[in-house]
Amino acid sequence: MKIVLRADVANLGNKGDLVEVAPGYARNYLVPKGLAMAATEGVMRQAESMRRSRQVRDMREKEGAEAVARQLAATRIQITARSGEGGRLFGSVTSTDIAEAIEAQTGIHLDRRKLHLEPIKTLGAHEIPIRLHSEVEVPVTIDVISQ
Repeated sequence: MKIVLRADVANLGNKGDLVEVAPGYARNYLVPKGLAMAATEGVMRQAESMRRSRQVRDMREKEGAEAVARQLAATRIQITARSGEGGRLFGSVTSTDIAEAIEAQTGIHLDRRKLHLEPIKTLGAHEIPIRLHSEVEVPVTIDVISQ
């Protein structure tokens, strides 16, 4: 059965996409939840406008992410933490700590889920990748210093 998605659905498609699914999946799940509608001629035209608006929004988001990436690439973020002998930290530096430090030092608000890291447990410089957009990723250097 051909349907047009009204919202992004994981492992199926994005808003405005025309997809082929099993009739039961569409009838029992997608349509009742408001995630899709049957593909008719009028709906197909509406889906095309949804795709165009999504492309424009995606382009704007990518440009904004690239501007933030240029700002972040030029900075080093310092975080103070309590440490013991040998440079081992009491606890760890988490993605929440890093997001708060970036906001405090640069004024850029980042969602902690955009940071991809294992908790930092040692002093020193660490390079953390930040995915700002599906096509924009920037490495940021974090300096963990003793308190």
